[in-house]
Amino acid sequence: MIVGGADGCRTGWVVCRRDADGTLDVRVVKTLAEACEGLSVLAVDMPIGFVDVPRPPRVCEVEARRLMPGKASSVFPTPCRPALACTTHAEANATSRKLGVGINQQTFHLFPKMREVDELLCSRPKLKRIVYEAHPELAFARMNGGKPVLSKKRQPDGYAERCKLLAGHGFPCPVDRLSGAARDDILDAIAVCRTALLITKGEATRLGPAKLRDSRGLPMNIWF
Repeated sequence: MIVGGADGCRTGWVVCRRDADGTLDVRVVKTLAEACEGLSVLAVDMPIGFVDVPRPPRVCEVEARRLMPGKASSVFPTPCRPALACTTHAEANATSRKLGVGINQQTFHLFPKMREVDELLCSRPKLKRIVYEAHPELAFARMNGGKPVLSKKRQPDGYAERCKLLAGHGFPCPVDRLSGAARDDILDAIAVCRTALLITKGEATRLGPAKLRDSRGLPMNIWF
């Protein structure tokens, strides 16, 4: 059984694939559709499922932040569907604010990737059985005995701490440089690849109600 983890990067997606024998292969692909090929499960560090108004937020996000004391800000607020359709930050912020709360620039920067995941799952519904939303910092917290890793992954100590956790759980980082991706993107892809393996084993934790769906029929859960 081959599983994978994907994290968005500036040129597409960093994908970590784990073969049945435990071998890891990390590479950059242009589209998430490419990342899905040949996988039983793909865990993605990107929201799946969107509320129609920004308040209240998705249940899974609220639960995720509660589990991440000192690291709750790593769980970005997911936009509502009307804002996701906007093409400028000013328009998205105004649209969302009218419905309850605005959107920051950092979240807007992720809109193209969010739309890519959304459009892929809506146009190819069978992929809902393969693609799951995950969160790397929740994955690292699980590897760390349930405690959030508070060091910053872009700093040497934070990078080293996460590499050690991954290696200790059978996911040694095979590369630290890839064209088109940041070093921390690689770490995140490997972390959520472990989540994908846990999902196939029935050992992953799900946040948010199992049957909760958005207006387009997509689940609103985070797995780790």
